[in-house]
Amino acid sequence: MQPENLMNRRQFLCYAATLTATATASMLGYRYLSRPPSLTLNKVGLPLAHLLRDGELNTLPSREHVCETLILGSGAAALCAAWTLVKNGYRNILLADGFERNGNNAAYAFSGSLNAPSGAHYLALPSAESTHMLELLGDLGILQGFDALGKPVYRETDLVFAPEERLFRDGNWQYGLAPENDGDTRRFFQLIGQLKQARGSDGRKIFAIPIALSSQDKLWRQLDSLTFAQWLWRERYRSPCLLWYLDYCCRDDYGQGIEQVSAFAGLHYFAARGNEHATVLTWQDGLNHISEGIRAFCGMQAIKSLPENGELVFARPTSYAAVATRVLETADGVEVVLRDVVSGDTRLVRAKNVICAMPLFVAKQVLAQPEKYGFDVFRLPEYAPWLVSNFVLRGFPKERLHSELAWDNVVYGSRGLGYVVATNQQINVAKPERTIFTAYSALNHDAPANVRCELLQAQPQDLLGYAAQDLLAVYGKGFWQFVEHVDMTVRAHAMAVPKVGYLADDLLLKLRGHDSHIVFAHGDLSGYSVFEEAAWWGVQAAKRVLLARG
Repeated sequence: MQPENLMNRRQFLCYAATLTATATASMLGYRYLSRPPSLTLNKVGLPLAHLLRDGELNTLPSREHVCETLILGSGAAALCAAWTLVKNGYRNILLADGFERNGNNAAYAFSGSLNAPSGAHYLALPSAESTHMLELLGDLGILQGFDALGKPVYRETDLVFAPEERLFRDGNWQYGLAPENDGDTRRFFQLIGQLKQARGSDGRKIFAIPIALSSQDKLWRQLDSLTFAQWLWRERYRSPCLLWYLDYCCRDDYGQGIEQVSAFAGLHYFAARGNEHATVLTWQDGLNHISEGIRAFCGMQAIKSLPENGELVFARPTSYAAVATRVLETADGVEVVLRDVVSGDTRLVRAKNVICAMPLFVAKQVLAQPEKYGFDVFRLPEYAPWLVSNFVLRGFPKERLHSELAWDNVVYGSRGLGYVVATNQQINVAKPERTIFTAYSALNHDAPANVRCELLQAQPQDLLGYAAQDLLAVYGKGFWQFVEHVDMTVRAHAMAVPKVGYLADDLLLKLRGHDSHIVFAHGDLSGYSVFEEAAWWGVQAAKRVLLARG
């Protein structure tokens, strides 16, 4: 067996056959119901995003405005930049929400009362190095203080309720996601226990979140010259159960598996936070809860259109559903063309400072002079496509004997990533009449560019097999009797993939250090996409704006 083929052809064909069978069962299962569920498919940003890419949104502005600080984007980096500015007494901020409010932290709402994530669904307990996250969670009332030993104390209702996770294997459930406690698994996690506290020659933790605070020790950073699969082969890890589990974890956090991601990224996933307990923070609407909490803390108001006056001055942070179609830096500021995503009205805004909190592939398209920032020389990160599917259920399907529904439910051997239960935090109080099971799929069955081509033409029925694969594996075709509606969200560029060489990526290093009237802030700058990293870059960008203002 070659190191790059730990997930060998036989396993791949088995996965493909399973998915085909699941898709067929999916179609047969729901077509014969007297009331088949309704289906909706949301392709985030389309068609406007492709019109933007093709330069077809550059209409002449109807008016011109000036403002002090403009934030482009509404994900974690953008909102954390606004939070930092507000905490430092600066509120005259305009935030252009882009194609989707809260970005990858957006939520799905059914009938106004039942919510679920349509993007990220949990937050791991912050590491000691993530002081920005501890401060943020304190401001939102989620972190309630520290105990006598200095350990964070979180609000009980925000910590995921038990049972937290379970794995479906050989027709039965087991609690916890690691399939077996075999020799390779024990050896791997003994190593992780050591790496959680290990430090490089410069005294820094080898693996830290944010990654910018990790050790620069060249010996350890050599891990970034191998894929995780190659490193595992070199270190003689052969257990199929361990390899599947590690591949699942990488697909879950990075959108690609052990054969695609850097060995440094693979180990960083397990070793960076260093917490004694692996529990997480979660809410019915996922990380939308955090995003909306930041908006409320900042006193952010939403407006449907820009005012007619030329000078934009806001007493409190203001968000506006608009996307930037052109960004040009000048000697004394930045000219930004904003297009209202609803009405199409276009305005020119001249800002003194701009925080560019958009994904880098979008920033490259809208910057009038991308060569000034390195986009003409250095490559962009590769982006992994995702499918997030919300199954609205009338009641709960029957669980197998001796098993209780968990918050996170994963199927061993599946190419899906399992499903989470939106109402998990309510079940112990009173089981609701309706619930939502949110199924996640990292669509890495082919190269990301090829998958995006498939998704561009896909209809709801085409994606139902991917969406339902794990649910049907657990509950069978009878599952459809509970399904009232299925809402599928395609995120074609969901997350940057930390491939080999990402630690020394020239574009990311250049943009991290860039400081002018435009400051970049996005999780992409870390080479991978998690809330803590995006929040870090948002905070750093806000600090630069504050410094520029004196």
